[in-house]
Amino acid sequence: MRQPDTRGRGPVRYGPPAPEPGLPVLPELAAVLAAAAHRTEPEPPGGGAVLRDAACGYWWRRGLRCHPEDLAAAPGAQPLLSALMAAHGGDVLMPRPCPAWWTPQARLLGRPAYHVPTPAECGGVPDPYALLETVRRVRAEGGHPAVLLLSVADDPTATVAPPEVVREACEAAVAEGLHIISDETWRDTLHDPHDTVLVSPAEMCPDDVTVLCDLAGSLTPAAWPAAIARFPHTGPGPARRARTLDRLTALGAQVAAPVAAAAAHALGEPEEVTTRARATAALHARVAAAAHHTVLTAGALALPPRAGRHLYADLGPLRGRLAERGVTDSMELEEYLTDRLGVLTPGGHRFGDELGALRVRLATWPLLGATPEERTESLTAETSTAADLLESPHVAQALDRFGSAFHELQEPR
Repeated sequence: MRQPDTRGRGPVRYGPPAPEPGLPVLPELAAVLAAAAHRTEPEPPGGGAVLRDAACGYWWRRGLRCHPEDLAAAPGAQPLLSALMAAHGGDVLMPRPCPAWWTPQARLLGRPAYHVPTPAECGGVPDPYALLETVRRVRAEGGHPAVLLLSVADDPTATVAPPEVVREACEAAVAEGLHIISDETWRDTLHDPHDTVLVSPAEMCPDDVTVLCDLAGSLTPAAWPAAIARFPHTGPGPARRARTLDRLTALGAQVAAPVAAAAAHALGEPEEVTTRARATAALHARVAAAAHHTVLTAGALALPPRAGRHLYADLGPLRGRLAERGVTDSMELEEYLTDRLGVLTPGGHRFGDELGALRVRLATWPLLGATPEERTESLTAETSTAADLLESPHVAQALDRFGSAFHELQEPR
């Protein structure tokens, strides 16, 4: 892949964009955190019994049976993924595009990372034939492919891979001896949970899949880092968990005690937590649908968003109009849209896409309001039968600005 040209542009950041401001903290979670603020003893590496018991219940309710000794927790998805990959030898494969923080973890470990194209209908899961070809090529070049990262509910594409696509990709991976790490951070953010089927790879290949979940995806604030992993109970699963705990111990990657208490409460899914999670998913679904319509009417391409808080757009059909404005690659596209939208709009190169492809990830949170008060008002409008979210002044204004940035590309410079 051609490396980004940084001349005159400053340093390229390969890590994830800055954390996105979300809705105000749920008062019940804040109360649990505050009540545990006096705790001075740290959580043990991998998480304490209360946190792991809560995580166990969370996965049992989703059809993934497990026990506390099959789980591990860490202060955020990045250190947990790093420890998981370190516990496995060999090279790492991942779909293109993929979450912006995956590739840096492999690079920090000195592991080669290979990006595999995804099917036309979704992101997050590699095309099985492309996966087999990539494995063959890597081995022919002397590499040792050992781990496949995937995400059924995907960031950045906001798609949910159909079960048959997931099965074909997992069967291909397992047949080639790859261990699968399934990032299921966004599984609880489905835009239409009654019409979207999400099947975990761990249900299909229970002995060959480790499941990773960043709780900041739907349950806790991003400022309270906590992530959990579920290991296979059989085969090499226990040994891999032990190696992962060794890495977490060496890193000092322990969940802060007050955060662990709040995370355990959220994983228990009391009514106030599940109500907020459903309302938040519905809120982002509304503005994502409006943004998707705007992108398509402007002449760009994007798969319909089905989960999460983003939209992945391909502005390739507008390449001529963009070239007139000095935009010829995804770095320049990032600069162009960031300037017009007033918020960082990361280009596809951050997600493993080719630099020359004019792709960009569009976040939905800026459409909810510029302040915590406006975002709370948006949530109230979404859950009220008397108000229309899209008619709220700050949401309408944000959508208008969003639309202007794209529709101006239909006019010659």
